[in-house]
Amino acid sequence: MNQLKARFALAAVAALSIGAGVALADGPKRTPSPAGAEVYFIAPADGATVTGPVTVRFGLKGMGIAPAGITFDNTGHHHLIIDADLPPAGAPIPTDANHMHFGKGQTEATVELKPGKHTLQLLLGDFGHVPHDPIVTSKKITITVK
Repeated sequence: MNQLKARFALAAVAALSIGAGVALADGPKRTPSPAGAEVYFIAPADGATVTGPVTVRFGLKGMGIAPAGITFDNTGHHHLIIDADLPPAGAPIPTDANHMHFGKGQTEATVELKPGKHTLQLLLGDFGHVPHDPIVTSKKITITVK
């Protein structure tokens, strides 16, 4: 009976070890960002009333721009978050109507937004569309589209 308990215990430890290894392996490794890096809106200004389509200009300080898939230290590319909260930092940024990707290195975009109030936020992603560590994100701004 003791031998059976020992085998069971050994199997349980092995299973937990394998599970822990899988849990640690889950999720992409985050690319470091330098201290003081900032992403911000050049336009539109927070609180602005604009007509559509809306031209959004992205600013970046302390880092450079590189297209998605290209790995250079201290670089990334822009993502525009529209009417949504930031996605989890340890996962790739979603691709949907609320998360626009600018993986070619664009620093400006013209977007169609329905009339009304909208929130906008910039998030820099690395070569694999994962937020840096620490994340480089702008303040969330609100605009009104006529």
